[in-house]
Amino acid sequence: MKPALYALGLGALSAAAFEPLAIWGLMVLSLAGLFTLIRTLSTASRWQVLGVGFSFGLGFMGPLIWWMNAVDKWAWVGLVLVESLLLALITLALRSAVHSRFWPVWAASVWTAGEILRGSFPLTGFPWGRLGHTAIDTPFEGWVRLLSLTGTSWLMALVAALLVVTVTTRRWPALALAVGLVLGGYLLPLGIAGAGEKRTIAVVQGNTPGEFLAWPRGEIFDLHVNQTRKLQDRVDLVIWPENASDLDMFNDAYAKATVTDLAKQVQAPILVGAILDGETDDTARNASVLVDSSGPKQDVYLKQYPVPYGEYVPFRSAFGRFVPRFDRDIPRDMVAGDRPGVVTAGAMTVGLTICWDIAYDTAVHGSVKLGAEFLAVQTSNASFMDFGSGIQPQQQWAISRLRAIETGRWLAVASTNGISGVVDPSGRIVQKAPVKQGATIVQEIQLARTKTLATRLSGVTGVVICVIAVAGWAVGNRELRKGS
Repeated sequence: MKPALYALGLGALSAAAFEPLAIWGLMVLSLAGLFTLIRTLSTASRWQVLGVGFSFGLGFMGPLIWWMNAVDKWAWVGLVLVESLLLALITLALRSAVHSRFWPVWAASVWTAGEILRGSFPLTGFPWGRLGHTAIDTPFEGWVRLLSLTGTSWLMALVAALLVVTVTTRRWPALALAVGLVLGGYLLPLGIAGAGEKRTIAVVQGNTPGEFLAWPRGEIFDLHVNQTRKLQDRVDLVIWPENASDLDMFNDAYAKATVTDLAKQVQAPILVGAILDGETDDTARNASVLVDSSGPKQDVYLKQYPVPYGEYVPFRSAFGRFVPRFDRDIPRDMVAGDRPGVVTAGAMTVGLTICWDIAYDTAVHGSVKLGAEFLAVQTSNASFMDFGSGIQPQQQWAISRLRAIETGRWLAVASTNGISGVVDPSGRIVQKAPVKQGATIVQEIQLARTKTLATRLSGVTGVVICVIAVAGWAVGNRELRKGS
């Protein structure tokens, strides 16, 4: 019972490493505590080890994603339970990894492979609460541009393991290596990947017309139109948030004409986050549509990772009867996009992500590989901004800042009512709009012409880590059997 309680506490400490508290280095120390605890479980049964991992998951994911209650309390409960079960399995694999020679390397790999698993399963996964997400505003952020978020998670987990070695065996070289890895982040270069031409963008935050989704159809569209009409500066691109238009501009003559005329007025294309009709009456598309003086372009970007039970209902026929809210509040399923987002707007190539997409490596790295010179994140977050002091938008903002560092690109976030802003390739906040009110940010940016090592090696890093993790688990299993 005591190990499970310890694990519960360590999980809660890990959650405090993320926004809004964001206590520097706390998750590294918490993970060091978890490694230490798991190393005492060599003779424990599999069920005991699973119980420890499940307890850690409850302590960690429960407070970390409390904001999921904005969707539904049962969505929060279900997601916490699923993530805790996955963390239980990861802990079982860690029990093997920490009982073998060179265990810090094996353990760091198993932990990071576990993050990759959580980010891809079940359904499209939930890549939230990664160790690398706590690197922002710490020396570790210097490693992100070199190793990617995945590689940085591995490095931070390795530092946690080295701290355990130092405390338990007094092997001071392990401490020296850990300190060197931390301080080494300060020496690594940040900034733009191949400086190109300069452009000027406008980020429009139109605000929401009341309580989330309680407004008449078209009102949020009009708010963003009116806010854009106030724009006086000459810009190269205007960026609207996700769901800024709840009118399908391909089928609604008023919406099409209004945005087209607006693009003529501001003399710049407008990147509109819009809800479009699907191919059937029970489907819809969460899209980014480029509109210029000739009208909306047909080649739209569709959100690649719509939110289960938030934007679509998996197994609707089974759950619709038992949870009527699904059919009432989500009458149409969002159709997922199947390709990374890039669009040529004027004289620049923009990488597109919509809301949760920013947390998925494939979405971000894919757009860079297709030539994105600048990143635009269109997000709504209105339901989360109105719940729990906007904690979810704060966590997503931190991930966006890390993506700017990782890709070496300027990044703009357009949100309906916050958090909207512009980040430079070093992760520095250049401008940030006030929340829950209409605002427009105008900012000169610089296009990136090359790729960082992190994006060049995208995918390879994860595969290598997973291979090492499997090897570490296998070696550790053999050692455990020898000792039993």
